[in-house]
Amino acid sequence: MKFIKIALVALVLLVNLMIAPPSWAGKDFTKGTDYAEVTQAINQLLQAKDNPDQAGYTPETYQQTLSQLQQQKYVMETARKRAQCHNETPGTVAVYANKPKKSPTQLYYLAAGEETDDDWDCDGYYLPAGTQVVLGPNAQAQALTEPVAAKFVDGTQSIVRTNRATGAIELNVVPAHVFKAGETNWTIPNLSQADVNAQTPSPQIIDYPSSVTFRVF
Repeated sequence: MKFIKIALVALVLLVNLMIAPPSWAGKDFTKGTDYAEVTQAINQLLQAKDNPDQAGYTPETYQQTLSQLQQQKYVMETARKRAQCHNETPGTVAVYANKPKKSPTQLYYLAAGEETDDDWDCDGYYLPAGTQVVLGPNAQAQALTEPVAAKFVDGTQSIVRTNRATGAIELNVVPAHVFKAGETNWTIPNLSQADVNAQTPSPQIIDYPSSVTFRVF
């Protein structure tokens, strides 16, 4: 009888492994569009190394831009799971996400303290007009005069927080792009933060703790 119980547990584990890919299986983000774009941008920037001013850069902004691009390239070369968004603010945030090969990138809503499931690609955040935002470490706070979409490269683990002292929204990673309405095919509606807070969180994108419970009678 004990052998039969052990065999049943082993069978359930085997079925789970066959149905779902192992969580430790890595993903290769070096074959995507983001990687090709970043690599091209780095190559173009390196060609302007001797005369950065002719390309519109000061020595400081040249090095900063190059460092950011190299960091994005590194993320895609080393990431082993899809991009996730983490909401560490006290309110709801709007995120751009898609389920690869199943849904287009569109707006979803992430409640305070939640993160997106790694079965989804969380491509970035919607930031309403009027938001005081810090777009990455060492950046200065700026007040948005119109809504924007902050986009990250594949594999980025992005976190959005609220600075308790200033109330500004802070991103832990510099976005690859910051789009205004009309600059991307993403929908950028004219919502206030109050409108975002009033939205019902999107359960399909939430990363719920997964566990397998076995009962042996």
